[in-house]
Amino acid sequence: MALAAAACIALAACQFSRPAEPAQPSRTASASEFSTLDAAGVERIRSELRARLDLSSGKLTKAAVGLTDSSYGPEINTRREGKIALSIAAPEGTIEARTDRIRFNTTAARPDFSEVTYFLTASSAEEFFALIRDGVRQYGIDSDSAEGWISSASADPGMRSDFSITSGTSTGLEVNYDLRFDGGKGTQVIIVHVLPAE
Repeated sequence: MALAAAACIALAACQFSRPAEPAQPSRTASASEFSTLDAAGVERIRSELRARLDLSSGKLTKAAVGLTDSSYGPEINTRREGKIALSIAAPEGTIEARTDRIRFNTTAARPDFSEVTYFLTASSAEEFFALIRDGVRQYGIDSDSAEGWISSASADPGMRSDFSITSGTSTGLEVNYDLRFDGGKGTQVIIVHVLPAE
């Protein structure tokens, strides 16, 4: 009888114990479509020459890009590697550019970035003017301000000028084109400032 009882206990144990099931992949483990700005994320941007940032809420928090609230943003410079295909998801549409330098402005006291800055370059005045007009068309940068400056630069090819065009806000962010033009140089620069729209 004792033997029968032991057999029943063993049989019950077999019925109630199940082998461990293989762990299911987590739905949150899939790679985000947006870039991070920690060391691994910056290295990925540099190696892939692609960056996508999420400002669709109107701002970019440090937590969203893998940084602590007291962190400072990196400066990403890829002049030796080539230009980064940068895409910024805005509240209304997307800001896109090809750039070899991106900066993230903040302080240790704030949990987000006050500004994302990137640099556009052109090898001729005509290419420079085309970049400005792209900003007018895509981001709502002031056309009168832009065309007035282009007219002055066209009339004086050797002109030197530091000029900030009136910002555009059609994307729901403030996009400012800060022109750095020197007709005596081969490369012209636009510093683009992207800020939360007030």
